[in-house]
Amino acid sequence: MRKLNISLLLVAIATMSGCQVIGGIFKAGMAVGIIAVLIVVFLIIWLVSAFRK
Repeated sequence: MRKLNISLLLVAIATMSGCQVIGGIFKAGMAVGIIAVLIVVFLIIWLVSAFRK
């Protein structure tokens, strides 16, 4: 089951282009885009701090 989820995720990422994602975010609104960027930044910071400890 886990391999199926990972493969579906990889297929979704491979078929999605960066421009489409950014376009979708800005169609949804500037606030949603800012919130999405902040969530990604906090996730990256959390992952980096988790691996350093």
